[in-house]
Amino acid sequence: MPALPNLILVGPMGAGKSTIGRLLAADLSRDFLDSDHEIQSRCGADIPWIFDVEGEAGFRDREAQMIRELAEREQVVIATGGGAVLREENRRVLRESGTVIYLYTTVSQQLRRTAKDRNRPLLQRDDRRQVLEEMFVLRDPLYQATSDIIVRTDRRGPRAVAGDILRRVERLVDPLQCKA
Repeated sequence: MPALPNLILVGPMGAGKSTIGRLLAADLSRDFLDSDHEIQSRCGADIPWIFDVEGEAGFRDREAQMIRELAEREQVVIATGGGAVLREENRRVLRESGTVIYLYTTVSQQLRRTAKDRNRPLLQRDDRRQVLEEMFVLRDPLYQATSDIIVRTDRRGPRAVAGDILRRVERLVDPLQCKA
């Protein structure tokens, strides 16, 4: 069977991109790269600070540069930030760089998973549900248009989701295989 391509995870905050990405990387003996963590490491500052100082546009510029850099790597698993798909350039780079997997989750699930998280600048408002619903309306079509595979993460453990992704990616690479 041909080698699996880079696996690139997109989806909203709270979908499990980092957790599932680490599991996939471990299963495939690959490096795991999280674009948000790479930006923080390079800047020496956390994302809320970057948003405060540079605004969302400044952060998105850094994100686009990081996505270009990570996409040049081979045999990796990449988790993107939830807003990475907002720029057409990012969507193009992601599609050209591997198999893009959209980790779909509901707004209710996102609320549960991000309830205590204070490192998400876009959620530092009173009506978190409304913010997430507005982001979903804008971003869901972009995630769908960018992805090769859509996987639901609601009410499923990370290990089950990772196994599902591996089976589906293997079928994309070798459609004649008989694994269920």
